[in-house]
Amino acid sequence: MSLPINLTLPTLPPRPDESHKGSFGSVLIVAGSRGMSGAAALSGQGALRGGAGLVTVAVPAGIAGIVATIEPSYLTLALPEDDGGKISRLAAAEILGRLNDRTAAAIGPGWGKSADLTELAHVLYTSVEIPLVVDADALNALAALPAGFPKPPTAAARIVTPHPGEFSRLTGTDTKTVQADRQTLAAEFARTHGVIVVLKGHETVVTDGERVAINTTGNSGMATGGTGDVLTGLITALLAQGMSSFDAAHLGVHLHGLAGDLAAAQFGKPGMIASDLPGFLGQAWRQVGGV
Repeated sequence: MSLPINLTLPTLPPRPDESHKGSFGSVLIVAGSRGMSGAAALSGQGALRGGAGLVTVAVPAGIAGIVATIEPSYLTLALPEDDGGKISRLAAAEILGRLNDRTAAAIGPGWGKSADLTELAHVLYTSVEIPLVVDADALNALAALPAGFPKPPTAAARIVTPHPGEFSRLTGTDTKTVQADRQTLAAEFARTHGVIVVLKGHETVVTDGERVAINTTGNSGMATGGTGDVLTGLITALLAQGMSSFDAAHLGVHLHGLAGDLAAAQFGKPGMIASDLPGFLGQAWRQVGGV
């Protein structure tokens, strides 16, 4: 089935002068593991540059100090960890308790894999009643559930942000099959599971199963570790500011790619790294009218 392609960027979230930090939402990102503190920090920086009023990055206790040192503008929350430095299943109650005053959340960047994390991903996906972005190892955990991909709480917005390899695991296919029919497969998964799919890669596909947006920004310099973590934080920030899930995903991938294009113009595609992207998101906002 051919879906209508959305070529118009969504209306930007309002930014009235009389606002305060509470006006622009509060984000909680559950990320990181021993050796993967960068994923947590990059996600937090993406959320900050995405305009969220308050950002908290929840990480295993052993890396909380590292993550806090990387960026002073977000808060950190130390979570129980296992012997391998990954988030423990014991963190579930604390994470859920911290969501009462949040407007959007994200899970998965830099998690790694463990039985505890598979359980945690399932609990959070099926329990969190605010908009949730699901990325990276949280997607792999959900793909591995014996009962299949779970259902979220009624009317709870979900955005999944797989690269082709992760999407092949979600759909039980292979990367070659995914790349051969990206729009159709992404739309089918979105329709079946009631989610927004952001299928990353060249010309990232954003779909809710009824409509699709094809991203035209970005370049091969972004094919480096950590750029997806920035995108996760950015989309979560847009959700926190009240955008619909489709619009947040659509605008997020456009801004993310535009920041990558601006970074490539300065550093060259081979010279880009993921931590360049947050620094160029400000210019990207200005180009789309977010002055």
